[in-house]
Amino acid sequence: MTTYVALLRGINVGTKQRVPMGTLRDLLSGLGCGSVRTHLNSGNAVFTHPGSDPDALAAGLEEAIARELGLSVRCFVREGADLRRVVDANPFADRTVDPARFLVTFLSGTARPDAFADLDPGAYAPDEFVLGEREVYLLCPDGIRDSKLAKLLTGRRLGEDGTARNWNTVTRLADMADEADG
Repeated sequence: MTTYVALLRGINVGTKQRVPMGTLRDLLSGLGCGSVRTHLNSGNAVFTHPGSDPDALAAGLEEAIARELGLSVRCFVREGADLRRVVDANPFADRTVDPARFLVTFLSGTARPDAFADLDPGAYAPDEFVLGEREVYLLCPDGIRDSKLAKLLTGRRLGEDGTARNWNTVTRLADMADEADG
């Protein structure tokens, strides 16, 4: 069994894309997932599954949500070990940061440096970003809501679909995945 983490994009923010966490757990269980645990009310789940294809699990979850809830929700599934890699590769680990102002955007594909070739990082200081393998790390010391850089780092710029989580959530999900691995 492999431990996975599911990240659902854009749910439970307003009134339209509602996915109760109990329903998410049931949907994952219906896909053959075990030891399903959710974190917060924003579409985060840790579970085990005998399969070895996270993209197939994401597609299956998207189909189940569409079938059962009538919603189109983009899902990202990563192996627990991959989430630990993201935490261990933290490019800002050498300084103290507010974890609520530090995001990781998980991408549907590989981060593409060419998508940022025309971007002058200095123009967005004190905000900073660092490309990972399939993620973008974004630090906004003055807050995310008013960050021009955060608004710029969208799917269009990234060339991939993505969903962002703050550092507290990323580290908690990695810890939950580690616990599931026992």
